[in-house]
Amino acid sequence: MNSKETLEELLLETINRNGSDLHMSENRKPIIRIDGDLVTLEKYEVFKKEDIISFLREMINDEFIKIFNEKQQIDFSHAYKDQARFRGNAFVQRGAFGIVLRLIPRDIKTIDELNLPQILNEFANKKQGFFLVVGPVGQGKSTTLASMIEKINRERTEHIITIEDPVEYVYDQKSSIIDQREVKIDTPSFEDGLNGTFRQDVDVILVGEMRNRETISAAVTAAETGHLVFSTLHTNNASQTVDRIIDIFPSNQQDQIRMQLASSLIGIFSQRLVPRISGGLVPAYELLINNNAISNLIREKRTHEIDTVIETSSDKGMIDMNRTLAELVRRGEITAENAILHSFRPEVLQKMI
Repeated sequence: MNSKETLEELLLETINRNGSDLHMSENRKPIIRIDGDLVTLEKYEVFKKEDIISFLREMINDEFIKIFNEKQQIDFSHAYKDQARFRGNAFVQRGAFGIVLRLIPRDIKTIDELNLPQILNEFANKKQGFFLVVGPVGQGKSTTLASMIEKINRERTEHIITIEDPVEYVYDQKSSIIDQREVKIDTPSFEDGLNGTFRQDVDVILVGEMRNRETISAAVTAAETGHLVFSTLHTNNASQTVDRIIDIFPSNQQDQIRMQLASSLIGIFSQRLVPRISGGLVPAYELLINNNAISNLIREKRTHEIDTVIETSSDKGMIDMNRTLAELVRRGEITAENAILHSFRPEVLQKMI
């Protein structure tokens, strides 16, 4: 088997079939995730260990191979010609090698094209603050943030720095200056990259993921000191996100981060990609806007009340996930079963549909 030709063939098939992920594992045939479903590519033979190693060597250098051998996993990115990029992770499970590649399209879609709410444009127009896009893996967080960064890139003269592991969407400079730094290649860590931005005349910062309290602390400080900061967390909704940020700090630091977050946070957008009846996926979402009421709840340790405020504040621009799901059902875009499956509070949603 020619590993380079086979890999390129698999990448192209993933692109042509609008797949989101390509799975290549030892002792299995390749599998593509299409509209949420896993589809086995039966025309291929079962891969052997040497096949997976060969694929990996086509995508990463010797230094990354060394990291993979030491840690038994590695994050990386790989470009397929000029058509697309893939975010990759190689790993070991029960002694067998595997690779998962997430498709990152070359073209960055607008907020309208992604069927996202117009109010996200307002957050992209902010000059300062901390904005989070949250949700489980594979729910379009990176794509949403990319659309917001690209809006800034098109319309404003700013210095934008992204810190990612690995770099996903690649931006062409338009009105803004964009510098993209990849963890392990351009900077040792998210924290180091963030701290470096304070000396780089930056206006807008994108942190690919907040993995520890040092990164969260640096991001919040950046937002407090006049920067617009975007990032992601693998949390379900807004209230859980606030609790996760605070709880990651030791008890003697929680009051401080609570006050910082209450003043620097501008919004939290939680999203899910739900199977559409006509095919494909459609986003459902929740939006928290940090107004005086929300700031007070954060300061006063009453984050359990945030969900209620979101539900009753549509007139202030906030968006409740159940209302979004119910509207998608009413429009005939998704089934009631899928709506309930993706709801934070299905018992409430059942009364709405």
